[in-house]
Amino acid sequence: MKAFTTLTSKMVAIPTENIDTDQIIPAQFLKTISKTGLGKNLFYHWRYREDGSPNPDFPLNQPEAKDAYILLAGDNFGCGSSREHAPWSLMDYGFQAIISTSFADIFRNNSLKNGLLPVIVDEATYQQLLSLVEEDPETSVTIDLAAQTVTLPDGRSVTFPIDNFSKTCMLDGLDQLGYLLKQEPRIAEYEAAHSARVNTFQ
Repeated sequence: MKAFTTLTSKMVAIPTENIDTDQIIPAQFLKTISKTGLGKNLFYHWRYREDGSPNPDFPLNQPEAKDAYILLAGDNFGCGSSREHAPWSLMDYGFQAIISTSFADIFRNNSLKNGLLPVIVDEATYQQLLSLVEEDPETSVTIDLAAQTVTLPDGRSVTFPIDNFSKTCMLDGLDQLGYLLKQEPRIAEYEAAHSARVNTFQ
């Protein structure tokens, strides 16, 4: 997993509320267990016409979306099923963070486990970000994970919540297994210091 420290990027806005995981990555693309290749099917039914050609009106198909690593999404983003393919497809497309006013719990947890940062901001900040993107699609913001802040172009910073364990894993670029493996020296030290207790359970 790639470490996340700071990210400065422009944003792509898809402000529709209650976007569920089937809209993010439809069920017909869930046959794979690979994390690669899913990005081309992200938002498939919105992104492409029935004949398979790109829908020019969809935000990801517009020139301004190129090199945007932050998705500005509507409230309750990622609701619906628990499919882990949803954050996989967003990351494979190139997104590194999503800003919204709220996320579905399972989607949020899946994102954190895979290195995709879900950033929750208040309604006023969200509306300001939408306005900025509408006025100038090249507008950039900076996300600082260590400080848990989003800094807007006017210099104002707002904080966002994240639990300490997920924050540590993302800053270090570790998934849950990687975090446990990193503790091997401390585990070995404990076992050596408490050999009688450890041997009781063997």
